[in-house]
Amino acid sequence: MAFSPANLLPLSGGSPESIGEPARFGVLTVSDRASAGVYEDLSGPAVLSFFAEAVESPWEAVYRVVADEQPEIEKALIDMADREGCCLIVTTGGTGPAPRDVTPEATEAVCSRMMPGYGEQMRAIGLRYVPTAVLSRQTAGIRGRTLIINLPGKPKSIRETFDEVFQSIPYCIQLLEGPYIETVPAVVQAFRPPNDRRVAKAPKAAS
Repeated sequence: MAFSPANLLPLSGGSPESIGEPARFGVLTVSDRASAGVYEDLSGPAVLSFFAEAVESPWEAVYRVVADEQPEIEKALIDMADREGCCLIVTTGGTGPAPRDVTPEATEAVCSRMMPGYGEQMRAIGLRYVPTAVLSRQTAGIRGRTLIINLPGKPKSIRETFDEVFQSIPYCIQLLEGPYIETVPAVVQAFRPPNDRRVAKAPKAAS
């Protein structure tokens, strides 16, 4: 059974003065032991911390933890995309070769189109640190106007990966007709073609 810890922060952030638009993100931790309460989930909060540091435009998050069961993962992904209206869903865990690692299969099952470039990029990043990065089956795909992306399960690997991968995510969401997401350049410099960039409004002159 999935649970949604309500006391974990940050579940929202950003600045109302941003040139970006409000966005809703989904964070889904896939772990048998974390879902059973055997240990505290650290990977989901690591993703939330990244959003708090890297996203300048207003955002809020839907956070859940489920077991390594494909039907549960699929149900959570569908709910976050279709009912909660998340423009981006980030999963953590369940991407290795072990028998119960089924997050990529669940992701593919609920998506209409896959985005294999993200998996390729994440494995390339991981190989800079450990040779076992080739064992990762991380992938990404699109459901409606929602981008779903699989991240590793370890907080350290999440930051090593997401800090680079997120550079293209705001523009991908923009192409899906989702909100315009502004980042904090000192953390992540989002890339967009010049014609698709917004310019910050000049401050009003004092009267």
